[in-house]
Amino acid sequence: MKRTLVNASLLAASLLSLSTQAADIEVSVTNLTHGNHFTPLLIAAHNSDSHLFHVGEMATPALQKMAEGGDISDLNTAVTGANGATLANPAMGLLAAGASVNSAMLDTGDNTHLSIVAMVLPTNDAFIGLDSWKIPTEVGTYTVYVNAYDAGTEANDEIINGGGMSGVPGIPAAPGGNGGANGTGVMDGADNMYVHTHPGVLGDTDSAGGASDLDSRIHRWLNPVAKVVVTVK
Repeated sequence: MKRTLVNASLLAASLLSLSTQAADIEVSVTNLTHGNHFTPLLIAAHNSDSHLFHVGEMATPALQKMAEGGDISDLNTAVTGANGATLANPAMGLLAAGASVNSAMLDTGDNTHLSIVAMVLPTNDAFIGLDSWKIPTEVGTYTVYVNAYDAGTEANDEIINGGGMSGVPGIPAAPGGNGGANGTGVMDGADNMYVHTHPGVLGDTDSAGGASDLDSRIHRWLNPVAKVVVTVK
C-alpha cells in the first residue's frame, strides 16, 4: 500500500513538473499610439538567458536592422537557432494606431520567457520592446504595457526619405500618409548610443517644410505605446 502511494506521488510530481515547463499561450498586441504604425511584430518565447535587446547596451546588428527598417528576419533566426519559438508577423503587415492582433497562438515548449519587438513608424529607430518577460505557469490572463525604446543607432532627424537600411539616415515612410516633406532635420542633441527609453518625436505643424517631416499633432506619443495580453492555457 505504501509503495503504491509513493508511486502515485512521484507520478503526480512528474506531471506537475511537465505542466510548469511547457505551455500554450495566446498573445494579443494593441497599438496604443495616436497615429503611428508598428512594423511586422516578432513574438518570441525563449529561455531565460536569451534577449532580443538589452536596455543600456549597444544594439546588435539584428536589432538595428529591425529598429531602422522593420526587418525582423535576423532576430527571428537568432531565436529559432537557440531553440526558441516565434510568431513572425502575426498581423500580416503593419499594425495601425488603435488596432490589435488577437488570438496569436504560440506553443512555448520548454521556453520560459517572452519577448516582443516591432519598429514604430514613422521614426528613425524607435521600437516597441518587451524584454524577456517570465511567462506565468498558472492558467490565466495577464496584461503587460510596453514602452517604446530608441535603438541608439541613428540620429532622430525626423526626415522621411525612404531610408530603412542599417546605417542609412532617415525614416522609411509615414504609412498613414500624414507625413510632411522638405524638413531641414531635427537636432535634438542626443548622444546616447545605447538602447534607451525613447523620448518621443518632436515634430512640427509645417507639412511642406520646417524642421521635421513628422506632425506633432499626430505622431507624438507618451509611453506606454502597446498593450500585450497573454493568456496561459
